[in-house]
Amino acid sequence: MSVKFDRRNRNDLRRVLVVDDEADIRELLDMTLARMGLAADCAASVAEARQLLATSTYSLCLTDMRLPDGEGLSLVRLVAESHPELPIAVITAHGSMENAVQALKLGAFDYLSKPVSLDQLRALVKSAIDLPVREEVQRTGGPELVGDTAAMASVRGMIERVARSQAPVYVAGESGSGKELAARLVHQLGPRSTASFVAVNCGAIPENLMESEFFGYRKGAFTGADSDRDGFFQAANGGTLFLDEVADLPLAMQVKLLRVIQEKRVRKVGATAEEPIDVRIISATHQNLKDMVAEGRFRQDLFYRLNVIEIRMPPLRECREDIPLLADRILDRLAKSTGRPTPTLTPAALEAMRAYPFPGNVRELENVLERTLALLAGDVIDVAELNLAPLAVEPDHPEISDELPLQDRLDQAEKQAILDALDKTRFNRTAAARLLGVTFRSLRYRMERLGLKD
Repeated sequence: MSVKFDRRNRNDLRRVLVVDDEADIRELLDMTLARMGLAADCAASVAEARQLLATSTYSLCLTDMRLPDGEGLSLVRLVAESHPELPIAVITAHGSMENAVQALKLGAFDYLSKPVSLDQLRALVKSAIDLPVREEVQRTGGPELVGDTAAMASVRGMIERVARSQAPVYVAGESGSGKELAARLVHQLGPRSTASFVAVNCGAIPENLMESEFFGYRKGAFTGADSDRDGFFQAANGGTLFLDEVADLPLAMQVKLLRVIQEKRVRKVGATAEEPIDVRIISATHQNLKDMVAEGRFRQDLFYRLNVIEIRMPPLRECREDIPLLADRILDRLAKSTGRPTPTLTPAALEAMRAYPFPGNVRELENVLERTLALLAGDVIDVAELNLAPLAVEPDHPEISDELPLQDRLDQAEKQAILDALDKTRFNRTAAARLLGVTFRSLRYRMERLGLKD
């Protein structure tokens, strides 16, 4: 077993297990950790690491991927199975992103690429060592996913497990199902909870401004750039960057985002040098990214980098038994914000909400209750006050004549689809665009082309 540096009061320090067969790497990591007030036990093989894990307690494990008697992935599996509370990070050869992604999928906390950047090492260690304390603090308060159904319990359990890692997370789910809330909980339950959570709607940024908005720019980089400005990545440095509606990113921007995720470095527009960034990426969209990859509209390599761990948010119709609890929580919050007593929902009203499909999910439920509360004269909400759309009434679908030219038939079908979406979302065009799987700008253009006026 390798020789360790003598440090005073090593037994009083938090300990890190360093596993690498290169003596100079072990020495570099040991010295860096010592300057951070941490003690390091060093092993040169999988066997030595297993022995130390069996006899000692650690706050973090750093392991190389290639070792004389095996791979670092075997240690990742061992830690995931036998020491689930121990964060483990892997050190990979430059460019070996497949190994890094595989390690993250198996439960690794994060990864470093060789040659090891000491700044990135310190950021990783600080995040990992602080994790257990912050996790306990965050569970005591803050926003939560409400629901007692098995589907919601599964999501909460997944979020708690994912929060321990630094792996990129992809949140899938329909519009209004709580994707951003899930992302915020991953952030708040993890080691980055005291740092920034920056949420970005990728579909709301003009394509010609994307690079400067994401990466920032230098003074004089273009007309109007009269001072240096940080981008989203710099604003989220040390914290979490949430890319909502990531499917709306154009292909050119997808290439640049992939490089940033892999290299953990960004270059501002107009700058000549890259700068390191320490950001956890969480992405989400209501669209099916796998279908978009198959159609060539989303890069496959970026999909696999973003979708290391997937969290699926169930639609509200799959959690109907949670509707009464959700409704009570929402009404209580809305009533307190307006300074009025919390109204009571009648059994008939609760049954009507359980039967309603809620295509807009929890967001639609909240909108319904907010509208109801605003118009409510008393303190009891019955079915009539909810003003839900009749379940038996379907939008009229006029038949499309086979004798019409193809373009006219397509226009009629597209027009009917838009009208159906607008009807389901009570003519909320933003929600309708999400339901149709297009951007707001695209929906507005289609409505103008088809003669659908406001």
